[in-house]
Amino acid sequence: MQHVEFFTYTSDRLWGIRVDGADLRVHAADAIRPLWLQEESPYERTPEDTEDFLFKQYAGMTESTLGDPVRHFLGDAAPELRNTAADATAVLGCPCSIWECWPLFTHITATPETVTWSGFRQPHRPAWGELPIGPFVFPRPVYENALAHAVHHAEDPLTALPPSAAADGA
Repeated sequence: MQHVEFFTYTSDRLWGIRVDGADLRVHAADAIRPLWLQEESPYERTPEDTEDFLFKQYAGMTESTLGDPVRHFLGDAAPELRNTAADATAVLGCPCSIWECWPLFTHITATPETVTWSGFRQPHRPAWGELPIGPFVFPRPVYENALAHAVHHAEDPLTALPPSAAADGA
């Protein structure tokens, strides 16, 4: 099983997630890197700019958008935060502050023992299909405790590229 941490950041109180110590935005960047590289000409960006672009694709969603974060992250999101066709919940939004602009959806299954995230998708790129992220299975008591005790950061904790991405250059 995976370990999950929920946190909020900035004065907007954006909700972020770490899975096994890595920001969910890092998992997403790793998953979509080859897909973006297929879509772009190698001359459109430098390798460094590409990495910066990939790691800034997503942001957390505000508490006001989420409503009740506990219900939301247990799969009982408001209808406008769900993709009913995929039976999925938005877990990250666009950094432009309009979450629908570039959301990351996942199917959340909660049982008395576990919470599972699977079937990650980017709805604006249906050709990408299911992204190679997860599935993540969390022990439900630990998951609920993480939701109840989200740590707040004054600034976005993902301010620099992860060392492996910066070293790889692509």
